[in-house]
Order: sequence, then structure tokens, then C-alpha cells
Amino acid sequence: MLPKLFFGYYAVVITFLSVLIITRKNPVHSVMWMLLLFFHIAGLYLFLNAEFIAAIQVIVYAGAILVLFLFVVLLLNLREELQVKRFVGSWPAGLIIAAGMLAIVVNVIKSFTAAPRGIYSIEYIKNATHTKALGQVLYTEYLFPFEIASLILLVAIIGAIVLAKRKLRS
Repeated sequence: MLPKLFFGYYAVVITFLSVLIITRKNPVHSVMWMLLLFFHIAGLYLFLNAEFIAAIQVIVYAGAILVLFLFVVLLLNLREELQVKRFVGSWPAGLIIAAGMLAIVVNVIKSFTAAPRGIYSIEYIKNATHTKALGQVLYTEYLFPFEIASLILLVAIIGAIVLAKRKLRS
């Protein structure tokens, strides 16, 4: 009963904080709600006995990524952002697209329930430790998607640099 209560708390608070992040008008407030969200996600990882992932969540996301977001927000002209209308006239199209994406996600989740069990049982992970099991899976079975994700991040960094340089020249 108690584990379900803790998980329910984390699920409700994480969902609520996610909604708060995207509905706040002030970007600084959104970043602060995101910080609280990252700590709750780390708490959920601790609840699932994934201490390493919880520590990485706090160090990487709450530490590095959130500081990066704050720098970007501080570089924006917030006075212009706060005066712009929050919702534009194309919200019905966005609602239809969101409903379609929700239907796709529900169908994908249904297909995962019939998946065969892997070799990573609870006993295997206890013997190998969470970090070793995660590293084995990430760098063997999922090496190609991992490298693709790193290339996408590299392209995003280069794009941000190009856009920043262009803005400085103008």
C-alpha cells in the first residue's frame, strides 16, 4: 500500500508540475517549476532503487541543463515576451494534433505489454549493479541510437552557435 501511495504522489506531482511549466507566462517561473520537477523525477528514481540515475538526474538536468535554460531565458527580452498574447488562433489544430499523438502513444503502450521478458531480472541487476547493467545495455544493444542522439545534440549546439553569431553581427 505504501509504495503505491509514494508512486501515486510522484505521478500526480510530476504531471501537475509539467502542466505548470508549459502554462506559466513568465519563463523564469517556468524554469523554477522545472527545477522542482527534476527533483521529483530524481525522487521517483530513488523510489525505484536506481540511485545512479537519480544522481545523474540531479547533476545533469537540475545542475547543468537548468543553468543553461536560465542563461537562455536571461538572454531573451522578457518584456516583449510578457506582452505577447499567450494563445494564438491555431489552438484547435494543435488540439487535434495532440489527440492524434495521444492515440498513437496509447497504441504503442498497448503493444509493449506483450513484449517478452529480457535477461535483466532483479537478481541479475543486484549482482551486476545498476550502473553496470545500464552501461552494458546502453553501449551494446543501443549503441547506434546513443550515437545518433549525440549527433543530434552536436547539430543543435552548432545551430545555436551559428544563430548566436548571426545575431551578434546584425
